Amino acid sequence: MITVHHLENSRSQRVLWLLEELGLEYEIKRYERDKTTSLAPPALKAVHPLGKSPVITDGGLVVAETGAIIEYIVDKYGGGRLIPPPGSPERLRYTYWMHAGEGTVMPLMVMSLIFNRVDTASPWLIRPVAKAITAQVRSAYLGPNLKANLDHMEVELGRSAWFAGPEMTAADVMMSFPVEAAAVRADLKTEYPKLRAFLDRVHARPAYNKALERGGPYALMS
Repeated sequence: MITVHHLENSRSQRVLWLLEELGLEYEIKRYERDKTTSLAPPALKAVHPLGKSPVITDGGLVVAETGAIIEYIVDKYGGGRLIPPPGSPERLRYTYWMHAGEGTVMPLMVMSLIFNRVDTASPWLIRPVAKAITAQVRSAYLGPNLKANLDHMEVELGRSAWFAGPEMTAADVMMSFPVEAAAVRADLKTEYPKLRAFLDRVHARPAYNKALERGGPYALMS
């Protein structure tokens, strides 16, 4: 049976959602973040050398990285569900969005989170300098690139209700986390109504809500 090593308020929530969508049995082993640093606890290193979540175990197999986990589960247990047919236009979109969320969008959001902490955690003597540097990085790089990606995502959801086409796929599971992270930072209803509608569809799914029940409280950091 699959065991999800589930870190609170993290990407591993998507793995629980996928498992619920596929109706698979699984177990959860919970981990709490360090109250000071918000980092994963050392106990996760007993599962995988990097000590990060998500990570799953399936028998004697250990699989880390959200995208790799989702592809593994869909390939082994999906039975053709939540993935478009090979060679279809939807399959190409699926492949793109399976990787774009973690490969392009989330690094920008994580960098933004780190810079927010630099602003507030810097010693007071150097805080003005730190804020000036982070403001420059935000205006010259982070802001424009993040906006370009969110604009692109909004356009894609104008083509179809889901990222890979008219039917929900595992690519939407992957993209749910970046969109939820964006919702913490922006008024999606005003600025990106199609992203807001996508998130509303996700949050209305019974499998998503069942995953929340099993995974526990879920709130992303801003």
